[in-house]
Amino acid sequence: MKILVVGGGPAGLYFSLLMKRRDPSHEITVHERNPAGSTYGWGVTYWGELLGELERHDPESARAVREASVPWSDGTARVGDRVTVHHGDEGFGIGRHRLLALLTARARELGVDVRFDSEIDPTDLPPADLVVAADGVGSALRERHAGHFRPEVTHGRNKYLWLGTPKVFDSFSFAFVETPHGWIWCYAYGFGTEGSTCVVECAPTTWRGLGLDMADEATGLATLEKLFAGLLDGHPLIGRAHAHATPHWLSFRTLTNRTWHRDNLVLLGDAAHTTHYSIGAGTTLALQDAMALAEALRTGGPLAPALERYGRERREALLPVQSAARYSAQWYENLPRYINLAPERMFALLGQRHSPLLPYVPPQLYYRMDRAAGQLEPLRRLKRWLGPRLARTVQSRATAARD
Repeated sequence: MKILVVGGGPAGLYFSLLMKRRDPSHEITVHERNPAGSTYGWGVTYWGELLGELERHDPESARAVREASVPWSDGTARVGDRVTVHHGDEGFGIGRHRLLALLTARARELGVDVRFDSEIDPTDLPPADLVVAADGVGSALRERHAGHFRPEVTHGRNKYLWLGTPKVFDSFSFAFVETPHGWIWCYAYGFGTEGSTCVVECAPTTWRGLGLDMADEATGLATLEKLFAGLLDGHPLIGRAHAHATPHWLSFRTLTNRTWHRDNLVLLGDAAHTTHYSIGAGTTLALQDAMALAEALRTGGPLAPALERYGRERREALLPVQSAARYSAQWYENLPRYINLAPERMFALLGQRHSPLLPYVPPQLYYRMDRAAGQLEPLRRLKRWLGPRLARTVQSRATAARD
């Protein structure tokens, strides 16, 4: 096939190298509008299960990703001057620029034509048997056919900002700081010897009360460095704009699409879906999309049923992840409900934030139930049974009220 991939992020690059690895006769071109080496963000996270999936699909790039990653297994939460540590599953961080460089090198090694500074006009696409829209949440290819794909976007309530720091964290670290205008918090994780990613989040009232809505980048960073001095240990925060530019505070956009393909055009990664950053799954899901699309095309049969199967399977696989992301975002949006618990209890419920049951049970009671459920299988089964049913009931009532 002649394959055109628009977007040189993890999804587009990984799909391209998988297709070329399976059939070197494919003619694959990746067009990335940004220059080589330019990317937004510092580091991305993933969990150990992803390494096994990468190993099965392309051992060479899996090995390179693993060697370039830094691991952690502990989580540390700082609430004011109180600190608690949780020992959990092993996670990994890798610099986004490093990940893209590795995938680009592997794709080119296999014969993929990767072009940077290459803008594609969505109204005048080069001839191709398959066009892959891997051009992000604001996908121009998707928006040109929005009536077909039927994208839906919901906006989160809180404001957030991606930053970096030269401090290298050896655990996934949280810091919650109370201000006269409400709570503000940060989660930070290392991605290499050069530093860590820091995501700062707060309610809109806190954002405005602290003057962060009006501050230029230098002023805003200075404010945040003071607030998170205990976490940063004297290290600075790093933005991505010029000193007097406006910082990139955002409200998270959760994107879904009713269908994922139109004729020979198919959506991949953030062009197809987004999940809240607080579950750290964005890059993993993008790579899994690439694996699933390459697998659907493996047989070389008719294109339409392969693309239909890919979209259907991925939408089904995403349902529990999107649910977890929705509840995770809501946990942070309702932080005052949990923040005054003892630190070890608050951190325990932070780890349970994906639960559909947690919003409907008093936090102290949920904590006791969760501890008991860890020892009694009947309670575990009750918790798994009751949570989704409560969530569906509330959702049904909300839908009926809207209608």
